[in-house]
This record gives sequence, C-alpha cells and structure tokens, in this order.
Amino acid sequence: MSAGPAADIPAAPAPVPYEDGGLAPLLDEALARVRAPDVVVAVSRGGHRTVVSGGTAAAPAVPREDLGFGLGSLSKTFTVLLLADLARAGAVGLDDPLAAHLPGLPPLSGDACRITLRHLATHTSGLPRVPRDLFAGAVLHPYTNGYAGYSGDRLLSAYAHVRPRHAPGTRWHYSNFGLALLGSALAHTAGTAFPDLLTRRVLCPLALTATTAGADAARSRPDRAIATGHHGDGRTPFPFTDMAAFTPAGGVLSTPHDMLGYAEAHLRSAGGPLAGALRDVQVPQLRKGFGRRRETHTLTWFQHPASGGPVLFHAGATFGIQCFLGFHPATRTAVAVCATRHDRTSSVVHAAYTLLQSLAGRPLPGPAHR
Repeated sequence: MSAGPAADIPAAPAPVPYEDGGLAPLLDEALARVRAPDVVVAVSRGGHRTVVSGGTAAAPAVPREDLGFGLGSLSKTFTVLLLADLARAGAVGLDDPLAAHLPGLPPLSGDACRITLRHLATHTSGLPRVPRDLFAGAVLHPYTNGYAGYSGDRLLSAYAHVRPRHAPGTRWHYSNFGLALLGSALAHTAGTAFPDLLTRRVLCPLALTATTAGADAARSRPDRAIATGHHGDGRTPFPFTDMAAFTPAGGVLSTPHDMLGYAEAHLRSAGGPLAGALRDVQVPQLRKGFGRRRETHTLTWFQHPASGGPVLFHAGATFGIQCFLGFHPATRTAVAVCATRHDRTSSVVHAAYTLLQSLAGRPLPGPAHR
C-alpha cells in the first residue's frame, strides 16, 4: 500500500490565470499521462464535478467512474476520521494509550506501552511498516497478498511481542501495522466490527453510499462493479485483495464520485455531518524530511504549499490498483485519480498531483462562467 512518498511528487507548476473552458484540457492531459487498462480522472471545483475516463483496455460493462476501486492506503484517512469523530464524542482521547483500548494483552515492552492513538494516526508510533511475520508476503513479494487471512488475534499477538523501532513520538515511520491496530482499538472500544463502525459513523453520515470496507462488503457488490487490478505489465489481472485485519489500513473500496464526495466534505467551511472531525484531521501535527522532501503531516493527510494556501492529499495502492485523492481548500478544488495498474511507470501520483497544483493556481470562475 503506497503512501505517496515525496520522491514521487513533482515540483509545483507556476500559477496561471483561469481561462473559461480551460478545465477539460487539463483533465485530458492528466488522463493521457496515466498508463493503465482503466483510468478515471475526476475533479470537483466549487461543488461542480467533471469526470473523464479511458485506458488501454476495452471499456468495461460498467462505466469506469462507477467502478469500486480498492483505495489501499487512502483507507487510512477514513480510519483516522473515525478516530477524530469518536474523540469528539468522548469515546476515546487522541492521546489515550493504545493498550488501554486493547485489554487482555500480556505485559508489553516499555515503548510499546507508551504508544498512543495519535502516534498511530500520524505514523510516529515507532512500529514497523508491517509485523515481522508478514514482512515476506507483504513487502518482499509485492504481488503476493500476505494480508489475506491475517486475523485480528494474530495482529494483537504481533503487537504484544513487538519492540518499536524508536521511542513513540520521536520519528515519523510509515506503518500499516499501526493503522491496523488503530482500527482494532476503535472497534474494540465501540464493541462492533470495524467495517460496521466505519459505515455507521463515517460512510452513512457523509452519504458515501458506494463506499464499503472489508472483504465481506466488497463481495456483496456485483463482480462487474469492482475494478480489476493489473500487474505492472498492464495486462495480467490481479484478483481482489482481502486485507483481513489490515482493513483499517487498506481495505476500503470507493468510486471516483464517492471519493469526490469525501473530499467535498473536507472542503465545507462549516456545518454538515462530522464537521468538527473533518476540521480536526486537517490540523498540522508535524513536519518531516528536508529540502524538497520536507512536508507537513496533519492527523492523516500530507500537506504541501500551494497558491493561496496548502493542498492536502494522500495516495494509496493495492496490489493492482493505484489511487490518489487531494484537495485545495482555498479554491474548493478536489482531484481524484484511479487506475487499474500499480507500478511507478503508471504515473498516477505524478499526474494527479500536477493537476491538483495546477488547479490550485487557478481561481474559481465567477457566476457568469458557471
């Protein structure tokens, strides 16, 4: 599951004045940059949506923009929004120890005891990217789904025996392990399964009716409505990815339109469902990296400077699908890009990020242009 590292992000283009009718060429340019069997580029500007699609394969039976795409690490933003909502409700505290929400564990090492829910959300827990017993399947063999069948009990056992790489809160280190544990802790506290909890507290209030979490929910969709991922060659299909206990870290499926709806909820200045939690997840928490690779991290989003104010974004990938979602509050702009191929040459992150920065440099058209 990709985190959208800064190394993949191009330099921001120079701002250009808005020209009426100038949106379509930018979307077409982004679409042409992405090489995959199925590609969707979707933009929301002030609540007005424009979607283009294409790809190297024949058009599927279902319009590409209606397909459910595996979001990979973009799923983490949903889990952290759930955390923020539960914190607003007083069910958890951001600085609660993780262990306090996972009772029954054996004695933990000193640093493991000090991991908080905030540390998990911001990737500062000190936990490795994946548990030791998952490393071979999830990292060394990128087209082998080692996550399938990884149970919640196995996840908790891995936590009980882990030795963090560094003291919590001292360094940023991306961790699927940490977000999986965060989802497990929230589910345990609420006394319900994570997919059901996310649906009830986040997906339903935001009217994300085409977004689901977990393998069972995904399998309830018609097969033809789920995007089929592909290996790096762009031809070999890859089966649906069951993330099991790692669903909070990478097991959400969504359509491009629902992705825009999710971003639009973040762009509302006030009011609406989860308004407080949506603001909370956009508050900067830390800065990491140096020089061109220096960036700000909110509770869940990467934040980069842009014209008129920062852009916030996150990328994600399953074993055969890559997605990007970003938004620019100053111009009420959101960009979602999905592709059924995951490798560096597919250019999803580069194309999507460039489009987002380009639109951030263009003020919204006035009422006469709408």
